[in-house]
Amino acid sequence: MTFDRSLKIAPSILSADFADFGREIRAIEDQGADWVHVDVMDGHFVPNLTFGPPAVKAFRKHVTTVMDVHLMISPVDAYIDAYAEAGADMLTAHVEAGPHIHRTLQAIRAVGMKAGVALNPGTPAEAVTDLLDVADMVLVMTVNPGFGGQKFLDMTAKIARVRDMIGDREVHIQVDGGVDPTTAPLVVAAGADVLVAGSAVFRGGSVDAAHVYGENMRAIRAAVQG
Repeated sequence: MTFDRSLKIAPSILSADFADFGREIRAIEDQGADWVHVDVMDGHFVPNLTFGPPAVKAFRKHVTTVMDVHLMISPVDAYIDAYAEAGADMLTAHVEAGPHIHRTLQAIRAVGMKAGVALNPGTPAEAVTDLLDVADMVLVMTVNPGFGGQKFLDMTAKIARVRDMIGDREVHIQVDGGVDPTTAPLVVAAGADVLVAGSAVFRGGSVDAAHVYGENMRAIRAAVQG
């Protein structure tokens, strides 16, 4: 992964057809997805249960861009090696998931993955102040994590604060939750460069009508560009 601040759209496959992940991944990439976002939930840190390392390893065979794995689990450290072996390019852990997030980010980097750190809506930007030199990305949640399709929470002030804190460091700002053509311009203007979108990308399409995915992503890009 080479660093640049150009806009990236990372469709969340939590909104894809669970019975056809391989073709769904290929379809969103063919239609212009920059990254593929994988939401991992444990039924403990968040009230839902999704993908373990074997599923992520299966997804890897189909991903040709960047596989961006968001761990909504606690604890995290015990699973870092498994997700590295599964083929994740970026592994994101939550500040709130454990007492030693700095060590967690170091461990993610040590096994060859990029390290992201996520902030829940109720957690202030200042929680990442001392993490920016060991992080490759800050993920600002714009919904409370655990389910797709939630209403956007306005965290633009937090995003702008994180952007100021990053300065000239090569650190991405990702936004996840309620991103669509209406909200995308707001978060990009505040400083985000990676947009996770689930229902806004997959709505109305299918692997047999993948052009709809492309239309949805182009609508997000067009809205950002004004």
